[in-house]
Amino acid sequence: MKIGGSNGSATPIPAKAVISVLVCLVVAGCSGAPAKKDSSWAGQVESGKASYYGAKFQSQRTASGELYDEAKKTAAHRKLPFGTKIKVTNIKNGRSVIVKVNDRGPFVKGRIVDLSKAAFSAIANLSAGVVDVSIEVIK
Repeated sequence: MKIGGSNGSATPIPAKAVISVLVCLVVAGCSGAPAKKDSSWAGQVESGKASYYGAKFQSQRTASGELYDEAKKTAAHRKLPFGTKIKVTNIKNGRSVIVKVNDRGPFVKGRIVDLSKAAFSAIANLSAGVVDVSIEVIK
């Protein structure tokens, strides 16, 4: 690629510069975090269904770049910023767990959060598969 100079001559643009600009534009355009400030999420409550990640996701990259670890208490949410702490409560038995959002999803209608295996097992029997929950943003 070349840009015309003031004297009519063309100045070549290094390929690295073009690639760097394109990468920055792609990364900025793909940001998963919403424009809403983190502090304005605090106290937000939502109700719906929760499920958990299957074993096939173990050690796979999450949308935040972290590796999924079924032993950690983490979650996927469609909109909350990565790093947000949420309290997930099983409506049927009242058991709660605090998790960190590090992924995007769930992408199944009616579900509001996907939990790691450890987080789900803290509030329900894994054999349940899907449970009714409420979530509250802690910070």
